Amino acid sequence: MSTGEIQFRDGATYERYMGRWSRLAGDAFLDWLRPPPGLRWLDVGCGNGAFTEALAGRCAPASIHGVDPSEAQLAFARSLPALRSADLRQGDAMALPFPDRSFDAAVMPLVIFFVPDPARGVAEMARVLAPAGIACAYSWDMLGGPFTIGGRCHAIRGARRS
Repeated sequence: MSTGEIQFRDGATYERYMGRWSRLAGDAFLDWLRPPPGLRWLDVGCGNGAFTEALAGRCAPASIHGVDPSEAQLAFARSLPALRSADLRQGDAMALPFPDRSFDAAVMPLVIFFVPDPARGVAEMARVLAPAGIACAYSWDMLGGPFTIGGRCHAIRGARRS
């Protein structure tokens, strides 16, 4: 029985279906964000690594970590040469498997509308951020689309944790 819930379980299929569009959106987002080099990054809902790979190639990160519920998506991401040294773990956006204050930047690209309790996912991002960390999320423009969370591309720049 179908629940109507969209799930991406196969990294190669996602790549064929959405990969290039995810990269285009990610590149535009990173152009806007202009993060400094040397940050410890967390990609929440990293999926097949499309955006995570952009972080590796464009942001000169100190480290990259990712979490996604799909082991098949993570397997695809781990096969990407740019992500061989990344720490990619299976997990839940609403219960991140990392200690408090572990990251300088936490991103949730094209994922927030898939999180059952988005506020809890954002609270988890804030929990794992170091003081003065950056929390960011963006989504497709879904006006009139099938999701209950719609509107324009959303981003939070410079969310600070004291």
